Formats: sequence, C-alpha cells, structure tokens
Amino acid sequence: MATKVALLMFLCVLPAMVAAIRPAKNPFCVQGRVYCDPCRAGFETSATTYIAGAEVVVECMDKTGTEVVYTKKGRTDSTGSYTIYVEEDHADQICDAKLVSSPHHRCKVVTPGREQARVALTRQNGIASDTRFANAMGFMTEDVAAGCAEILKQYQEFDNEN
Repeated sequence: MATKVALLMFLCVLPAMVAAIRPAKNPFCVQGRVYCDPCRAGFETSATTYIAGAEVVVECMDKTGTEVVYTKKGRTDSTGSYTIYVEEDHADQICDAKLVSSPHHRCKVVTPGREQARVALTRQNGIASDTRFANAMGFMTEDVAAGCAEILKQYQEFDNEN
C-alpha cells in the first residue's frame, strides 16, 4: 500500500517539477511601425505615411556593446507595422529594433535619431506583458514635399501657444 501511495505521489509531483524547471515558452513580441517623412521634419506629422515591406531587425549586443550576439529580421505589413517574436530572454544584453531598408523608392534616407529603438527583452524588469513596443522609426524623402511648409507652420503655432 505504501508503494502505491509513493507511486501516486511521484506521478503527481513529477509533472509539477518538470514544469517548474522548464524555461518559459512565451516569446517576447516586439512591435513597432516604420514611417516615411515627406516633410523631413524628423518626426511623424499629418503628411506621414507608413511603409509596407520595410525591413527591420532586432539586434542584441553584449553588455559592453561591442559584439552582436543575437539578430532576428522582420518586415512591415501593409500598415507599416511589424511584429518580431524573440524566444530568448536577453537580460544581460542591449537590444534595439533597427531599420535595415525601405522598399519605397522615394523614401530611403534614414531619419537621424529615428533609425533604432531600444527594447527591453527580459522578464526580470517588472513588465508583466511579453509585448514590447518600440518607438516608431523612420525614413525621409530626398526633397521636401509640397505643402509641408503649411503643415510645419501648424506645429510651430501650437508650440508658440504653450
């Protein structure tokens, strides 16, 4: 009888022990958008469009920032949005979503300061969700589009009111 109880306990405890030592299988979900800035403003405006088919990469470097230890590529959908799933926890690494290329033939110049977005890919930071939102990244056109002076003037007027 004691062996039956021990066997029953073993069969109940074994699955719990296996589940406890197995790493989590929920991947991180890095989400963001890639835009085209026809006004060369350096930020999103009412003239901004979003780029379908832009290539983006999530890249993690060692904590010294000298060696790339992980990369995973993705592409934007028809709305200019991308989702890249990252399986591993990168607690001791510096991770960024980065622009790679734009398929838009008139919008290929990387906007300075908007070419990458830092993402925290660890579960040891108090964030309950596995989804990580990266700031929007952008390309801009070679020349300023018509009508941009009026658009940027609206932003200037709004800034002067405050």
